[in-house]
Amino acid sequence: MEILSESALVIYPIPPGVRVEDNVLEERLEEAAGLARAINLDVLDCYSVNISKISPANFLSKGIIERIADQVEELEPQVVIFDAALSPVQQRNLERHVNCKVIDRTGLILEIFGDRAQTREGKIQVDLALLEYQRSRLVRAWTHLERQRGATGFMGGPGETQIELDRRIIGDKIAKLKKDLEQVRRTRNLAQAKREK
Repeated sequence: MEILSESALVIYPIPPGVRVEDNVLEERLEEAAGLARAINLDVLDCYSVNISKISPANFLSKGIIERIADQVEELEPQVVIFDAALSPVQQRNLERHVNCKVIDRTGLILEIFGDRAQTREGKIQVDLALLEYQRSRLVRAWTHLERQRGATGFMGGPGETQIELDRRIIGDKIAKLKKDLEQVRRTRNLAQAKREK
């Protein structure tokens, strides 16, 4: 996941049946905007939306999505941040509907950690967490291609090939980072043991 830059729209979805006091809502919005600013994003707008029912596919209702899409068209942010946990499918569907990159609270926090990591061990741990997060976002990422199967009994769609390739690439990177992390820890432990002697 690349470090984000430029501008963002920040949205705090209020879950169904939850009543949020005005002062608490204000604090929550300020916190969400603050997290975005922590990685130098220019927050174009920050507001809450009330959700009457969480959609398994899109998280939000069609009407709210249309309002956000209109605002994305008007303000042209590089990213829309949802101060909530989105499933990979919800994230991908929202991106398609609002025609903009979408990240959730977890993705934003991982970006901040990545931006702030100082030690080699810290940077490797953040890279590992980002890759694990990305891998979870691969679920059915290419289903639109799987439907393009040949009529003559060809079973594997191009989407399956692509997702397998993506999984293997990410899996290889994760394995390498785990090895690097183990090496860094071993080196640190040896240096610590020498100092103690």
